[in-house]
Amino acid sequence: MRIESVHATPGVSGFYFDDQRAIKRGASQDGFAYEGDPVTEGFDAIRQAGEALLVEVELADGTVVRGDCAAVQYSGAGGRDPLFKAEEYAPVVEGPVADAVTGREAEEFLANAELLEELTVDGDRLHTAIRYGVSQALLAAAARARRTTMTDVVADELGTEPAAEPVPVFGQTGDDRYVNAEKMFVKGVPVLPHGLINAEEKIGSDGEALLEYVEWLVYRSRELGPEGYEPRLHVDVYGMIGELFGAPYDRDEVVDYFAALEDAAGDLPLQIEGPMDVGDREDQIDAMCDLRAGLADAGVDVDVVADEWCNTFEDVRAFVDAGAADVVQVKTPDLGSVHRSAQAVRYCEGTDTRAYLGGTCNETELSARACAHVALATDAAQVLAKPGMGFDEGFMIVENEMRRTVARRERDRSRAAEEVTAGD
Repeated sequence: MRIESVHATPGVSGFYFDDQRAIKRGASQDGFAYEGDPVTEGFDAIRQAGEALLVEVELADGTVVRGDCAAVQYSGAGGRDPLFKAEEYAPVVEGPVADAVTGREAEEFLANAELLEELTVDGDRLHTAIRYGVSQALLAAAARARRTTMTDVVADELGTEPAAEPVPVFGQTGDDRYVNAEKMFVKGVPVLPHGLINAEEKIGSDGEALLEYVEWLVYRSRELGPEGYEPRLHVDVYGMIGELFGAPYDRDEVVDYFAALEDAAGDLPLQIEGPMDVGDREDQIDAMCDLRAGLADAGVDVDVVADEWCNTFEDVRAFVDAGAADVVQVKTPDLGSVHRSAQAVRYCEGTDTRAYLGGTCNETELSARACAHVALATDAAQVLAKPGMGFDEGFMIVENEMRRTVARRERDRSRAAEEVTAGD
């Protein structure tokens, strides 16, 4: 089935763009906004409305399939592509991108996605958000043409065995880290709470605020969670531990603090995302390898999650090859085409590193559903509930998409088995 046309419409995303550098430099909040001037190129304010570019691909049978171009909340930080402005990039999708894919066979997802990855305009690669959103539409087109699920398209192209059950969902609280965590406990969310520990007042001048929060998580999970509930605690500290204990990182003090966090978590497994941010990829890898070695020597059983400076497929490969993390976040919009996220998850197979298929609160429901299929196809260790920071909506979107897909695949297998039996 041929691709007939491609269209793009500017839209809104599920959250906001935030200037991470300005926030980490101490910008104070004014209600929901931030006071002060932005410092990252492209930003007009420290917090501004998120944008998405809504892509529609029309197929030869008249079917229209969709994908949403979106970029991470902290665009322009940690080596990422610059701020994504939908109006500015719409002509690129309806021009060079449309020219490249129109007339191609929709069934050929991997070939079409690789073409998208390699496409250049005026000598530059396409913004990661464009590759991300258009590839979602190409994946949906292939599923339509093959009359199967997006999970099966990815699995067939990459040679994987999809998960038989929904992948564990990771819920993020946003700044409402207590009420939203309680919501997660009631619903029995397997991985939580993210916590958004991105400023000194959230971790404490000596780290005491985060220790108290972890203790509260354990206590409240036992009060509110279902019987036998033992969630995995995953806290993103945005490099604040490194800033708190050294400039930017003192291993011995950080190891001691991780030991205190392990005690606070009790019997629940704990993983800390982004313990430090030392400014570039190679130094970040060295620092995280050093921290993992220190934790192992001290017998501290807390996992380290790579996020900053781990953006592209090549970055993921570098962190995994170096053994720099127990878990790597595959931050889907940063990798471009969704098949690159799938390949990044696969790269972790057979290593000591688990793959967390992440992304951002600043996506859309459409991109979240596409990522749910990538998570199932690759059997990732965990997948982010997204978009938004209200938790419930993102959890519903991702969990339900996986449940309905698992159920459909089971029905298809049962039907195929019945046909074989009838034929005998």
